Amino acid sequence: MLGMICIDVDGTLIGTDNRVRDDVWAALEGARAQGVRLVLCSGRPAFGNALNYARRLDPDGWHVFQNGATCMRVDTGESLSTPLPPEVLPALLAQAQRSGQLLEVYTDTEYAFTPPGEYAEQHARLLGVPYQPRQPEDLPGTIVRAQWVVPRAEEAALLAHPQPGTDQHPSVSPAMPGISFLSITAAGTSKGSAVRRAAQAYGLDLERVMMVGDAANDVTALQVVGHPVAMGNADDVARAASRYQVGHVDAGGLAEAVALALKL
Repeated sequence: MLGMICIDVDGTLIGTDNRVRDDVWAALEGARAQGVRLVLCSGRPAFGNALNYARRLDPDGWHVFQNGATCMRVDTGESLSTPLPPEVLPALLAQAQRSGQLLEVYTDTEYAFTPPGEYAEQHARLLGVPYQPRQPEDLPGTIVRAQWVVPRAEEAALLAHPQPGTDQHPSVSPAMPGISFLSITAAGTSKGSAVRRAAQAYGLDLERVMMVGDAANDVTALQVVGHPVAMGNADDVARAASRYQVGHVDAGGLAEAVALALKL
């Protein structure tokens, strides 16, 4: 039996109806009862729905948020966060002002965005937080991540012009079809780097760890664990980085992955 299962959210834990299936929760709770550590491994921030998922999965455990920019214990708030380089934010804000594209800016526990509008309101609902327009310049605390929320057709142009000193992590959510979430973290920061930290905190060799994901931003984590699993709805790059494949998220593929973990 493996010691730790890392679980992406969008397209893995939740499906097109933006909810977790009852059979998936039952499988996860069964694994936790057998001593397996469950680690949320998401591009989402450590508040709203993602924080609730993490607390239900493993209430006194380590979890990965913001594509690795935040690695946090949800019971104590202890954090191993990686700040965004300070020179990056002004350049991104200037770009957002020129283009009119939605840019979100995050600390460990709060976020702001520019400009307000339909995408920002939809994403707030997806995150499970009130829609409250707030300027990034007014956000207190250490900035750990920024994120473009744009139509999929605009993703390639943004990927082609990264800010120096950063890494980009594209992802999607079945709950917002046609939209790309392009997360920006400090260079070298990813789900993979944060999974390493979480495994180390538990004293586990990465060969005893499973990662279940579906998108490009999951690849770094899929590459570092001993047992990488792609969902049936996974992107080609996630499939290529995986050893196993399970069913579609809407068919309970994550429960299938948990059953596999308990047999290995």
